[in-house]
Amino acid sequence: MPLYPVVYRCKKTPMWLPAAALILGLLLSGCSALVGPDFIKPAPPVSPAWHNDDAAISGEPRERADWWKVFNDPVLDTLIEKAYRQNLPLQIAGLRILEERAQLGIATGNLYPQLQQARGSVSAVNLSENSPNFNPAIDDNFRDYQAGFDAIWELDFWGRFRRGIEAARANLSATVADYDNALVSLTAEIARTYVTIRTLEERLTLAQANIALQEESLRVATARFETGATSELDVQQAISNLADTRALVPNLLKSLRQANNGLSVILGLQPTDLAKMLGGPKTIPAAPVQVAAGVPADLLRRRPDVRQAEQLAARQSALVGVAESDLYPSFSLVGSIGYQTSDTGSSSTGNLFDSDSLFFSAGPSFRWNILNYGRIRNNVRVHDAQLQQSLVNYRNTVLTAYQEVEDAMVAFVRSQQESAYRATSAQAAERSAEIANTQYREGSVDFQRVIDTERSLVAQQDQWTSTRGNIALNLIAMYKALGGGWEIREGQHFISDDNRNEMLERTNWGDVVTTP
Repeated sequence: MPLYPVVYRCKKTPMWLPAAALILGLLLSGCSALVGPDFIKPAPPVSPAWHNDDAAISGEPRERADWWKVFNDPVLDTLIEKAYRQNLPLQIAGLRILEERAQLGIATGNLYPQLQQARGSVSAVNLSENSPNFNPAIDDNFRDYQAGFDAIWELDFWGRFRRGIEAARANLSATVADYDNALVSLTAEIARTYVTIRTLEERLTLAQANIALQEESLRVATARFETGATSELDVQQAISNLADTRALVPNLLKSLRQANNGLSVILGLQPTDLAKMLGGPKTIPAAPVQVAAGVPADLLRRRPDVRQAEQLAARQSALVGVAESDLYPSFSLVGSIGYQTSDTGSSSTGNLFDSDSLFFSAGPSFRWNILNYGRIRNNVRVHDAQLQQSLVNYRNTVLTAYQEVEDAMVAFVRSQQESAYRATSAQAAERSAEIANTQYREGSVDFQRVIDTERSLVAQQDQWTSTRGNIALNLIAMYKALGGGWEIREGQHFISDDNRNEMLERTNWGDVVTTP
C-alpha cells in the first residue's frame, strides 16, 4: 500500500507511434497517477510586530533595496558595485545556478523516451567447424551488416519523473536563494569592512592628536624640572604616558592594514593598497536617526535563507514521491527497427536497405521490484525522515531570523544611547585635560593630575569613536538580518561577462547561460 494517497491528474496522452498511442490509451485511460505527498508550505510562527518599540525603529515598509545608501557615502556605493561585479565567491554561487538549470533540463528530459539510439555495425564472422551444431551446408565465414534504431520509453505512470522535475525545480530555486544569501552577506561585509576602516582611521587620528598633546606635556615637565620647579619624577611619568599612547599606533596600523587586505579580497583583488579608491581618511558613516524595518512577516519573503529552507523542504517532499514510485511496477514501450544483411547465400551488401532486410520489434514491458526485503519501503522512510528534518529546519531558520533582527535592533538602539553618553564623557575628559595642563603650568597641581586626565582623554575618545562605529555596524547587521541587498541582481546575469564568454567558447550552453 502507498504511504501517501495516490493523486490522479488527467493529462493528454502524448503521441509517439500509433502502437505507442494505443498502449498508452490502454494503460493510462487518459489519466496518470502521482504518488507521494504534495508539498504544503509549513506555517512558521509570525509575530505581528517587533518587540523593540523604540522610536528609532519604525514599522513602516523598508525604504530601499540598496540600504547602504542611507549612509550617503559615494565611496561605499562604489565599493559595493565593484564587489557585486568582481567578488569571486559570488561568481561561484552564480555558476551553481547554471549547473542546476542544466540539472532541471535533465530531469525534464526524463519525461520523454529515455533511449533513442541509431546504431550500425559490420561484423566479420567465422563459425567454428567443431561446434556441436555446425552445419557444413552453411557458410562458416561471412560478414554481417546492420543498421537500425532502438527506443525505450518508460512511462511516468506513477509520477516518478514529474516528482523528479519538482525536486529539480525546487533545488534550482534553493540555489538562487543561496546566491541571494551570498549577495546579502557580501553587501553587508563590504559595508562592515568599510566602516571598520573609517573607524580605525579616526581612532588613529585621535591617537596622533593625543600624542602631540602629551609631547607638549613632556616638554613642559622637562622645562620645569630643568628650572628646579619639579623633580625628575614628572619627566619620567610624562615619558611613560607618551610611550603608552604611542604604542596604540602600531596596533591600529596593523588592524587598518588587515582590514584593507580583507576589503581587497572581497573586491576580487590581490591584497593591495586601496588608498586611492578609499580617498584618504574620512569620517565614520553616520547612521540615520530612525530606520524603517517593516514587519516580521516580511522576513518570509525577504530573507533568502528562509526561502532556501522552504525550497529544500519542497525538494525533499518531491523526493519522497520518487522513492515511493519504486514500490510499484514500471511500464515501458520498447521498440527496435532496422535492416540486416550478410554476404552469405543469395544475400549481399548491396541489398542492405531492401524490404526483405527489414526487421522490427515493438511492444510494452513492465518491471516490478518484488521481494526486496523492505529496502524500498525503508528508502521511502529515509526520505520522509529527511523531509521532516527539512520542515523543522525551516521553522528553526525563521526563528533564527527573528532573533538576528531583534538582536541587531537592540544593539543599534543601545549603541545610539551609549554614544550620547560617550560623547559627553569625551568632551568632559578633553576639558579636564586642558584644565589640568593649565594648572600644572601654574604650579597649582602636581603632574599626576595631568597624567590621569590625559589617560582618561585617550580612553574616552577612543571608546566614543568605537561606539560611533558600532552604531553603523549594528545598523548594517540589522539590514543584513532583514535580508536586504539581494534585489540589486534582479534582471542581471548571475555570472560575469568574462565567465559567460569563456563558457560559451568551450561548450554549447544555449540559452541556459545567456538568459538573465
